[in-house]
Amino acid sequence: MSYVGPEFDPSQPPRRRIGRPLTVAAAALVPTCLAGWLVYQATSGPDGNEPARSLPASASASAGQDASPGSATPSPSGSKASDQGEEKNKGDKDGKGGDADDNDSATKPPGGVPAASGPLKGKVVVIDPGHNPGNFRHASEINRQVDIGTNRKECDTTGTSTNHGYTEAKFTLDVSHRLRTLLQKQGATVKFTQDGDRPWGPCVDERAQIGNKAHADAVVSIHADGSGAGNRGYHVIMPGKVRSGSADTSAIVAPSKELGERIAGEFVSATGSAPSNYIGGGTGLDTRTDLGGLNLSTVPKVFIECGNMRDAKDEALLTSGTWRQKAAQGISEGITGFLRKQR
Repeated sequence: MSYVGPEFDPSQPPRRRIGRPLTVAAAALVPTCLAGWLVYQATSGPDGNEPARSLPASASASAGQDASPGSATPSPSGSKASDQGEEKNKGDKDGKGGDADDNDSATKPPGGVPAASGPLKGKVVVIDPGHNPGNFRHASEINRQVDIGTNRKECDTTGTSTNHGYTEAKFTLDVSHRLRTLLQKQGATVKFTQDGDRPWGPCVDERAQIGNKAHADAVVSIHADGSGAGNRGYHVIMPGKVRSGSADTSAIVAPSKELGERIAGEFVSATGSAPSNYIGGGTGLDTRTDLGGLNLSTVPKVFIECGNMRDAKDEALLTSGTWRQKAAQGISEGITGFLRKQR
């Protein structure tokens, strides 16, 4: 219904005095009613029964995260460079496919949950979900060079994706959420390097510092690989001995190796996935000295590449919520076995 304001009212013929009070009252009420109606419409939902709500920032930011697929850049070991800022951008898309089972933990659980009593009470675990979902919007920031001890590399990258657009960044957060829940149930204090709660990053050097400052008993960086089709399976990356510049892994090589071996063993048991057929000679283990996230760590830390997103068979696993829960279970059991032995 349209309303014509007083400035557009046509001239009215003179009226008898008896009707004037009613006319004045009605004229005064109309603008008031209109103002009330406009306020009601502005504060009502589509059906007029509840207030309209704006989308949360996380929901708004998730729109339009597609990017054109690019080519993978092999690492020195034949895989992608696995550090959070040490693989070339592969033009990932935000996960549009892959979650047909609707079993996705992408919604962040409430923070500040106190640790439960359990075998891991008093232990601190830092989970490092590889690649921030917002990195693709911040090319200049994530491409800047940072010191990794042995040399300088990119701050971070976008990560890889499946051929159908399910991103590594989405995968890593999902597995990390599941892993956090499992560890907290056992009493561990769990911290994240990022939870999709910042526009980009952190850079690889900051990721390492987060674990160091937390005095973590174990740090695990969650990833999925972007190698060629036909390359399948998981592998765990452990730090080699490095003493250069700001990097000194001497104290963490041995405990990190034990952590990596335990995770690799439990991962295969929980998921049924075979160790990588292209890295580690069938052991599912790889040692590297070119990753800042490992070089700069002063606490036991490993990476796990849960599978190859570019292989169709591995893609079917990585995009299954049921399988991702098994992956989280295997990683959790590996961490638990390592930490219980450290007591």
